[in-house]
Amino acid sequence: MENSISRAAAATPSSSQKSAPLTERRYWLVFGFVTLLFLLWGVAITMGDVLNKHFQNVLGVTRAESGLVQFSIFGAYAVMGIPAGLFMKRFGYKKGVLLGLSLYAIGSFMFVPAADAESFTFFRVALFVLACGLATLETVAHPFVAALGTQASSDRRINFAQSFNGLGTIIGPLLGSYFILSGNIGEVGSLTSIKMLYVGIGLTIFLVAVAFSLLRVPVLPFEGSDSPTGAQSGGAVLPRKSLFQHRHFVWAFVAQFFNAAAQGGTWAFFINYGHEKMGLSDEVAGYYFAVSMVLMTVGRFAGTFLMKYVAPNKLLAIFALCNIVMCIIIGQSWGWPSFVALLMLNFFFSIMFPTIFSLGLKDLGPHTQQASSFIVMGVVGAAIFPFIMGRVADFDVGVAYYLPIICYFVIFLFGARFYKTSE
Repeated sequence: MENSISRAAAATPSSSQKSAPLTERRYWLVFGFVTLLFLLWGVAITMGDVLNKHFQNVLGVTRAESGLVQFSIFGAYAVMGIPAGLFMKRFGYKKGVLLGLSLYAIGSFMFVPAADAESFTFFRVALFVLACGLATLETVAHPFVAALGTQASSDRRINFAQSFNGLGTIIGPLLGSYFILSGNIGEVGSLTSIKMLYVGIGLTIFLVAVAFSLLRVPVLPFEGSDSPTGAQSGGAVLPRKSLFQHRHFVWAFVAQFFNAAAQGGTWAFFINYGHEKMGLSDEVAGYYFAVSMVLMTVGRFAGTFLMKYVAPNKLLAIFALCNIVMCIIIGQSWGWPSFVALLMLNFFFSIMFPTIFSLGLKDLGPHTQQASSFIVMGVVGAAIFPFIMGRVADFDVGVAYYLPIICYFVIFLFGARFYKTSE
């Protein structure tokens, strides 16, 4: 009986969840800086999808080979997730952020020799280093944001910060379309525009790192904690469990793997779909890609608001079902109805990453930082899936969009049932 009551409470927003502030006044400045990090890695992630098409055009790689761009980016998450978590546990949130920003800047500057060499392999190495920085930032930023206030509002806080990640994903395609696909910078078919763009990005990230190094960060819950036993969470002492005995965390990792797979595949071939199915130029298709990111940002702000009234897991399950319908319509290649569905895919995708993350971190106490590392590693799904979708897209890019249905069904199961923190 007690189990049933706790499960029902987990599925319905409590009065404390509705009234809990987003964060506390003493955390405002730090929260603002960490939210900026979400924006900055959003720019880099979606820039990879613009590079996908440009490398097809300039370096002559196939669609399946161009999917290796995503492999380089998201493969770094598999490699860097645990080291970043260990670094954060040893040195704290602030130094973890500085490590991530440093790798981000170094990877950006490596685009200069990669462009000079006109080497697809060198570009992938640069992307890998840059993405090690992104993986570090994501590993640190999610538990960092979760710690900046009460656990009752952590879902809303992470979704709010991820809304600015959505803003970054709008900026990324706009910058990429203007600098890389439009031919406005440098000679058409050259790599000059890529060099100029990534030098600018590298300098920006370096300046942000300097500013963050000067910021005073307060000691936060579980930072640097090595205690393997019970810890306080909402006033209750957690039971003695290993991390992998928490079933909701294990399912969050699985759901994040499939969520990232769907994201990576969907974004990697958006421009191809617009060009082949709609007859758009690469540049115009890139701008529509930016529009889809606007819809994702709107979805995250809307999701943050709705979570005051609808349990996060329920909203996650509903949005996953909506995306299954969108994928079916996209795969039919019905012209504008299918292209609108492709745009709307991002609206419903919006809350998935942050909500899976926050649900997976619930009630983990001293395991929170380690759990963040593993959930970030789940993003490796985006390294694998674009290559599979690319093999299908080589024959029909529309049919390739049936594949993410599998991913959204797994996410639906997590939101409908496997999010629960108690047996």
